[in-house]
Amino acid sequence: MDFLLSLIQDPNARWVIAGCFLLGISSGVLGCFAFLRKQSLMGDVIAHAALPGICLAFILQGEKNTVLFMLGALGTGLLGTWCVHSIVRHSRIKSDTALGIVLSVFFGFGTVLLTGIAQTGAANQSGLDAFLFGKAASLVQADVSMMAVTAGILLFLVLLLFKEFKLLCFDSNFGRGLGFPMGILDAMVMLMIVLTVVIGLQAVGVVLMSAMLIIPPLAARYWTEKLSHMVIISGIFGAIAGVLGTIISGLVPKLSTGPVIVLAAAALFLFSMLAAPRRGLIFRQVERVKVRRRVAEERISREAEQVHLPYGGAVSKGGDA
Repeated sequence: MDFLLSLIQDPNARWVIAGCFLLGISSGVLGCFAFLRKQSLMGDVIAHAALPGICLAFILQGEKNTVLFMLGALGTGLLGTWCVHSIVRHSRIKSDTALGIVLSVFFGFGTVLLTGIAQTGAANQSGLDAFLFGKAASLVQADVSMMAVTAGILLFLVLLLFKEFKLLCFDSNFGRGLGFPMGILDAMVMLMIVLTVVIGLQAVGVVLMSAMLIIPPLAARYWTEKLSHMVIISGIFGAIAGVLGTIISGLVPKLSTGPVIVLAAAALFLFSMLAAPRRGLIFRQVERVKVRRRVAEERISREAEQVHLPYGGAVSKGGDA
């Protein structure tokens, strides 16, 4: 209790908790649309593609600037998304292979740039490697304010265009027939996912950011069959994971916050997989036992009725036969 009070009273800790809370909500909500469109790994590609953008922004500027880092990550993230779609559209390569190609190439290029920057010996390059696994403790008021504005815009767009996004996920051809610009909506969803990844890089990092887009929607899917409920539950799970991971990492000195947030999200997924009603493993096992017991009781009942029938079998329909 004393630790929680000291954590709440610490201004820096409040900014970190607020940033991870905003990251959890936005990634949980936007991740639902990526999950339903079978594009969950696109978040992984975008996150890894953001690394060379961050490094290029540092090379061009010569100093660490969060806004420029985010712009660079946004640019290369969008470029990575365009490369995946172009490879699939103009070749016979399937989407999963295209995702692997783009992810590996961009991340390899980013690693080369990061190594080159480190070998220059510049004093102000220290801390760039924190974008690999995240460093939530470095979040300050300006970072959280930017995250709050971005997350607010993203959530507002989801609320405003929810029906259109729902149509895009389940029946885009029908929506195109109704006159909706499905291509523009598809591009908008991808842009929103890229923005979600970009604002989470500083907290969770390039390597683990995709988990925040994948795990909360998976956990929420166990609890409901309605998209509106799934989006809300996924956002709540993401927020809980962000806050819980931040608090747990604060208990252990020098424990990275990003991996703990992902582990907290994984714990929520495991709980959902086991304890969710109707879809959880425990509920399904209980239902299976009930069905087996019901079948056994019906079989015993039929056998008992056959034992009490008169010799010669069942009575005929004629009655006197």
